[in-house]
Amino acid sequence: MSLAGQLYKLQQLDLELQRNQQELNEVENQLIDNKALAVAESKAASQKEQLEDAKRKQRSSEWELEDTQEKIRQIDSKLYSGKTKDPKELVNLEKEAKGLKSQIRTKEDALLGLMSQVEEIEAKVKTTTEELERLRREWEQRQETFRPRKGEIETMLAKLRGNRNGLSQQIDSEAFNIYERIRLTMGQAVVKVERGRCLGCHITVPTSQWQKAKAGDLIQCNNCSRILYLE
Repeated sequence: MSLAGQLYKLQQLDLELQRNQQELNEVENQLIDNKALAVAESKAASQKEQLEDAKRKQRSSEWELEDTQEKIRQIDSKLYSGKTKDPKELVNLEKEAKGLKSQIRTKEDALLGLMSQVEEIEAKVKTTTEELERLRREWEQRQETFRPRKGEIETMLAKLRGNRNGLSQQIDSEAFNIYERIRLTMGQAVVKVERGRCLGCHITVPTSQWQKAKAGDLIQCNNCSRILYLE
Protein backbone atom coordinates (compact mmCIF):
# COMPACT_ATOMS: atom_id res chain seq x y z
CA MET A 1 0.00 0.00 0.00
CA SER A 2 1.34 3.44 -0.96
CA LEU A 3 2.04 6.10 1.67
CA ALA A 4 -0.95 8.14 0.48
CA GLY A 5 -3.03 4.97 0.63
CA GLN A 6 -1.97 4.40 4.24
CA LEU A 7 -2.86 7.98 5.13
CA TYR A 8 -6.22 7.64 3.38
CA LYS A 9 -6.93 4.48 5.38
CA LEU A 10 -5.85 6.31 8.54
CA GLN A 11 -8.28 9.07 7.69
CA GLN A 12 -11.11 6.55 7.28
CA LEU A 13 -10.33 5.26 10.75
CA ASP A 14 -10.29 8.81 12.12
CA LEU A 15 -13.66 9.54 10.52
CA GLU A 16 -15.09 6.33 11.96
CA LEU A 17 -13.65 7.24 15.35
CA GLN A 18 -15.25 10.67 15.11
CA ARG A 19 -18.64 9.25 14.16
CA ASN A 20 -18.57 6.74 17.00
CA GLN A 21 -17.41 9.35 19.50
CA GLN A 22 -20.25 11.65 18.47
CA GLU A 23 -22.76 8.84 18.89
CA LEU A 24 -21.25 7.97 22.27
CA ASN A 25 -21.63 11.59 23.37
CA GLU A 26 -25.27 11.56 22.27
CA VAL A 27 -25.92 8.26 24.05
CA GLU A 28 -24.29 9.54 27.25
CA ASN A 29 -26.42 12.68 27.05
CA GLN A 30 -29.52 10.51 26.77
CA LEU A 31 -28.40 8.51 29.80
CA ILE A 32 -27.77 11.55 32.02
CA ASP A 33 -30.34 14.01 30.69
CA ASN A 34 -33.05 13.94 33.34
CA LYS A 35 -33.85 17.66 33.42
CA ALA A 36 -37.53 17.16 32.58
CA LEU A 37 -37.78 14.46 35.26
CA ALA A 38 -36.06 16.67 37.85
CA VAL A 39 -38.40 19.58 37.04
CA ALA A 40 -41.45 17.32 37.36
CA GLU A 41 -40.18 15.90 40.68
CA SER A 42 -39.61 19.41 42.03
CA LYS A 43 -43.07 20.49 40.86
CA ALA A 44 -44.71 17.45 42.43
CA ALA A 45 -42.91 18.00 45.74
CA SER A 46 -43.94 21.68 45.77
CA GLN A 47 -47.57 20.85 45.02
CA LYS A 48 -47.65 18.17 47.74
CA GLU A 49 -46.37 20.73 50.24
CA GLN A 50 -49.10 23.14 49.11
CA LEU A 51 -51.67 20.36 49.52
CA GLU A 52 -50.53 19.50 53.04
CA ASP A 53 -50.62 23.18 53.99
CA ALA A 54 -54.15 23.56 52.56
CA LYS A 55 -55.29 20.42 54.41
CA ARG A 56 -53.87 21.75 57.69
CA LYS A 57 -55.78 24.98 57.18
CA GLN A 58 -58.94 23.01 56.37
CA ARG A 59 -58.61 20.90 59.52
CA SER A 60 -58.01 24.02 61.59
CA SER A 61 -61.09 25.65 60.06
CA GLU A 62 -63.16 22.53 60.78
CA TRP A 63 -62.02 22.52 64.38
CA GLU A 64 -62.86 26.22 64.75
CA LEU A 65 -66.32 25.64 63.29
CA GLU A 66 -66.93 22.60 65.51
CA ASP A 67 -65.70 24.53 68.54
CA THR A 68 -68.08 27.41 67.79
CA GLN A 69 -70.98 25.01 67.23
CA GLU A 70 -70.22 23.26 70.52
CA LYS A 71 -70.18 26.56 72.36
CA ILE A 72 -73.59 27.41 70.87
CA ARG A 73 -74.94 24.01 71.95
CA GLN A 74 -73.70 24.58 75.50
CA ILE A 75 -75.25 28.05 75.65
CA ASP A 76 -78.54 26.77 74.22
CA SER A 77 -78.51 24.05 76.84
CA LYS A 78 -78.17 26.65 79.57
CA LEU A 79 -80.84 28.84 77.99
CA TYR A 80 -83.49 26.16 77.55
CA SER A 81 -82.74 23.72 80.34
CA GLY A 82 -84.52 25.93 82.86
CA LYS A 83 -81.61 25.75 85.25
CA THR A 84 -80.55 29.35 84.63
CA LYS A 85 -82.95 31.69 86.40
CA ASP A 86 -81.06 34.96 86.57
CA PRO A 87 -82.54 37.34 83.88
CA LYS A 88 -79.27 39.20 83.45
CA GLU A 89 -77.35 35.99 82.89
CA LEU A 90 -79.99 34.83 80.42
CA VAL A 91 -79.66 38.09 78.46
CA ASN A 92 -75.87 37.71 78.37
CA LEU A 93 -76.17 34.12 77.21
CA GLU A 94 -78.53 35.13 74.41
CA LYS A 95 -76.15 37.86 73.28
CA GLU A 96 -73.21 35.44 73.32
CA ALA A 97 -75.20 32.85 71.38
CA LYS A 98 -76.25 35.43 68.82
CA GLY A 99 -72.66 36.59 68.36
CA LEU A 100 -71.42 33.01 67.91
CA LYS A 101 -74.22 32.16 65.48
CA SER A 102 -73.28 35.18 63.37
CA GLN A 103 -69.79 33.70 63.04
CA ILE A 104 -71.05 30.34 61.81
CA ARG A 105 -71.81 31.50 58.23
CA THR A 106 -68.43 33.19 57.91
CA LYS A 107 -66.64 30.11 59.20
CA GLU A 108 -68.66 27.83 56.92
CA ASP A 109 -67.83 29.99 53.88
CA ALA A 110 -64.15 29.96 54.82
CA LEU A 111 -64.23 26.19 55.21
CA LEU A 112 -65.94 25.72 51.83
CA GLY A 113 -63.26 27.91 50.24
CA LEU A 114 -60.50 25.81 51.82
CA MET A 115 -62.19 22.57 50.74
CA SER A 116 -62.40 23.89 47.17
CA GLN A 117 -58.73 24.86 47.33
CA VAL A 118 -57.78 21.38 48.55
CA GLU A 119 -59.73 19.76 45.70
CA GLU A 120 -58.07 22.04 43.15
CA ILE A 121 -54.57 21.26 44.44
CA GLU A 122 -55.38 17.53 44.59
CA ALA A 123 -56.32 17.65 40.89
CA LYS A 124 -53.02 19.37 40.09
CA VAL A 125 -51.09 16.82 42.15
CA LYS A 126 -52.83 13.98 40.29
CA THR A 127 -51.94 15.48 36.89
CA THR A 128 -48.33 16.18 37.88
CA THR A 129 -47.96 12.69 39.41
CA GLU A 130 -49.19 11.08 36.19
CA GLU A 131 -46.75 13.19 34.18
CA LEU A 132 -43.96 12.29 36.60
CA GLU A 133 -44.68 8.58 36.22
CA ARG A 134 -44.66 8.92 32.43
CA LEU A 135 -41.28 10.68 32.54
CA ARG A 136 -39.90 8.02 34.88
CA ARG A 137 -41.00 5.27 32.51
CA GLU A 138 -39.36 7.11 29.60
CA TRP A 139 -36.19 7.53 31.68
CA GLU A 140 -36.10 3.81 32.52
CA GLN A 141 -36.71 2.91 28.87
CA ARG A 142 -33.84 5.17 27.78
CA GLN A 143 -31.58 3.48 30.31
CA GLU A 144 -32.55 0.05 29.00
CA THR A 145 -32.06 1.15 25.39
CA PHE A 146 -28.92 3.25 25.58
CA ARG A 147 -26.86 1.53 28.27
CA PRO A 148 -26.17 -1.57 26.10
CA ARG A 149 -25.52 0.68 23.09
CA LYS A 150 -22.98 2.65 25.14
CA GLY A 151 -21.08 -0.55 25.82
CA GLU A 152 -21.14 -1.51 22.14
CA ILE A 153 -19.78 1.89 21.04
CA GLU A 154 -17.06 1.85 23.69
CA THR A 155 -15.96 -1.58 22.47
CA MET A 156 -15.91 -0.32 18.87
CA LEU A 157 -13.93 2.78 19.85
CA ALA A 158 -11.33 0.67 21.63
CA LYS A 159 -10.97 -1.52 18.53
CA LEU A 160 -10.71 1.50 16.20
CA ARG A 161 -8.10 3.16 18.42
CA GLY A 162 -6.10 -0.05 18.42
CA ASN A 163 -6.26 -0.23 14.61
CA ARG A 164 -5.29 3.43 14.31
CA ASN A 165 -2.30 3.05 16.63
CA GLY A 166 -1.12 -0.01 14.71
CA LEU A 167 -1.44 1.76 11.35
CA SER A 168 0.12 5.03 12.51
CA GLN A 169 3.23 3.14 13.65
CA GLN A 170 3.67 1.86 10.09
CA ILE A 171 3.58 5.36 8.56
CA ASP A 172 6.63 7.56 8.12
CA SER A 173 6.73 10.01 11.04
CA GLU A 174 7.20 13.08 8.82
CA ALA A 175 4.24 12.10 6.63
CA PHE A 176 2.18 11.37 9.74
CA ASN A 177 2.96 14.83 11.16
CA ILE A 178 1.92 16.47 7.87
CA TYR A 179 -1.32 14.49 7.93
CA GLU A 180 -2.07 15.48 11.55
CA ARG A 181 -1.33 19.15 10.91
CA ILE A 182 -3.67 19.30 7.90
CA ARG A 183 -6.36 17.28 9.69
CA LEU A 184 -6.36 19.58 12.69
CA THR A 185 -6.59 22.74 10.59
CA MET A 186 -8.81 21.59 7.72
CA GLY A 187 -10.68 18.56 9.02
CA GLN A 188 -10.00 16.38 5.96
CA ALA A 189 -6.32 15.79 5.26
CA VAL A 190 -6.42 13.28 2.38
CA VAL A 191 -8.60 13.71 -0.70
CA LYS A 192 -9.06 11.69 -3.86
CA VAL A 193 -8.30 12.96 -7.32
CA GLU A 194 -11.06 12.23 -9.82
CA ARG A 195 -11.12 13.34 -13.45
CA GLY A 196 -7.99 15.33 -12.80
CA ARG A 197 -9.56 17.42 -10.01
CA CYS A 198 -8.81 17.62 -6.30
CA LEU A 199 -12.01 16.65 -4.51
CA GLY A 200 -11.03 18.89 -1.61
CA CYS A 201 -11.08 22.20 -3.48
CA HIS A 202 -12.27 21.02 -6.94
CA ILE A 203 -9.28 22.66 -8.67
CA THR A 204 -7.62 20.88 -11.60
CA VAL A 205 -4.42 19.11 -10.52
CA PRO A 206 -1.42 19.34 -12.89
CA THR A 207 -0.86 16.06 -14.71
CA SER A 208 2.66 15.70 -13.33
CA GLN A 209 1.33 15.95 -9.77
CA TRP A 210 -1.48 13.43 -10.00
CA GLN A 211 0.80 11.04 -11.85
CA LYS A 212 3.30 11.24 -8.98
CA ALA A 213 0.46 10.76 -6.51
CA LYS A 214 -0.73 7.74 -8.44
CA ALA A 215 2.81 6.37 -8.35
CA GLY A 216 2.65 6.49 -4.54
CA ASP A 217 4.52 9.72 -3.78
CA LEU A 218 3.28 12.03 -1.04
CA ILE A 219 1.88 14.94 -3.06
CA GLN A 220 -0.08 17.88 -1.71
CA CYS A 221 -2.56 19.95 -3.71
CA ASN A 222 -1.05 23.28 -4.81
CA ASN A 223 -4.29 25.05 -3.96
CA CYS A 224 -5.59 23.57 -0.67
CA SER A 225 -2.47 21.69 0.54
CA ARG A 226 -4.41 18.48 1.15
CA ILE A 227 -2.69 15.18 0.45
CA LEU A 228 -3.71 13.75 -2.94
CA TYR A 229 -4.72 10.11 -3.26
CA LEU A 230 -5.42 8.06 -6.37
CA GLU A 231 -6.58 4.46 -6.14
